[in-house]
Amino acid sequence: MSWLSKVTDDIGNIVSSLEYFTRELQDAKKEVRLSGNLERASAAMPGLIEYRFNQLQEIEAILEYLNIANRKCRSKFYRQYLEGYNRALSSRDVEKYIDGEDEIVSLNELINEVAFIRNQYLGIMKALDNKQWQITNIVKLRTAGMEDINLG
Repeated sequence: MSWLSKVTDDIGNIVSSLEYFTRELQDAKKEVRLSGNLERASAAMPGLIEYRFNQLQEIEAILEYLNIANRKCRSKFYRQYLEGYNRALSSRDVEKYIDGEDEIVSLNELINEVAFIRNQYLGIMKALDNKQWQITNIVKLRTAGMEDINLG
């Protein structure tokens, strides 16, 4: 079962999903290093990119789910303030009041945490792209006769 399914079934699973993706980031940071056998590193690249990109997409989906929940919650509070407040409020006043609601603040904090992890995964994707570029350049150098290049 994917983390997206777990989070949409019960938003309480968001903490476990964040812990999981944070642990995975530690492994991913090791994968971006270029060392050892060039052929093995080159052969592993498509699988690494596919795996980490799928994780990034799952994080993006969780983030979008939280944004949808945030908009729904904001709408509920917006309606409460417009219909139930004893004086007429401007839209700007209502927005300010909504921003201070505990539920909205909590959702915004969760969104911020997920966005932070998403940004770290974007960095991993950038590093994997760079690793692939380096492998290609090393292969070109070897093709040009520079066989003594060491990756260690």
